[in-house]
Amino acid sequence: MSSSSAAPGRGEKAQAATAKPPMREALVAAAFQLFTERGYEQTTVDDIVALAGVGRRSFFRYFPSKEDVVFPDHERCLADMTAFLATSGAEHEPVRRVCDAARLVLRMYAENPAFSVQRYRLTKRVPGLRAYELSVVWRYERALAEYLRERFAGRRDGTLQADVIAAAVVAAHNNALRSWLRSDGQGDSSAAVDHALGYVQSAFGVAPAPGPALDEEPDDVVVVVSRRGAPLWRVVQEIETTLGRD
Repeated sequence: MSSSSAAPGRGEKAQAATAKPPMREALVAAAFQLFTERGYEQTTVDDIVALAGVGRRSFFRYFPSKEDVVFPDHERCLADMTAFLATSGAEHEPVRRVCDAARLVLRMYAENPAFSVQRYRLTKRVPGLRAYELSVVWRYERALAEYLRERFAGRRDGTLQADVIAAAVVAAHNNALRSWLRSDGQGDSSAAVDHALGYVQSAFGVAPAPGPALDEEPDDVVVVVSRRGAPLWRVVQEIETTLGRD
């Protein structure tokens, strides 16, 4: 066999594999290219698969609808959040735990800031996508609330507390996330979200019980029993004797 017909080496295979993105990523890239050039409403699934060079069946194997291609990572992130909460133990403070779960969503956005900003701008322009995004956010909130309901079972107003805290976590997280997206992904997104979630933890979390100050001594309480009619100087003398004062 001549060298010209030899099978490609390992390095060539790796280069070929990296040259062509996976089909799922190719579909997302083609979709956003067309959304930018033509507009979301004017782009069809047929347009997307034609640009990506695949068939319609391949598209629907990855995405149930055109809306889903705009939010390709939310299903994975929701599964990660559910698994994270499922591994919680009694040692985890519930409010802190749901705040940590919300940070998984931030991590998903921060993995690709350019794409996240592009999606944010597209969603703002298309009312149907905003409605779809709200349905996605509600699923995150429901996952947090279900975990808290289980942890608060037996409490008075436990279900109410769970729902209120879950809504507060989502509101705080989204407030910081959208501020970061409006800045074109500039700045420290983690610091902004930590600051926002800090409000939730301070309002609903369990603060550690304060211990005695190191430079303070406990107050002494002295009870003196004296005979009725005893002179005042005698009473004062008994108090001083009890306190060990000369």
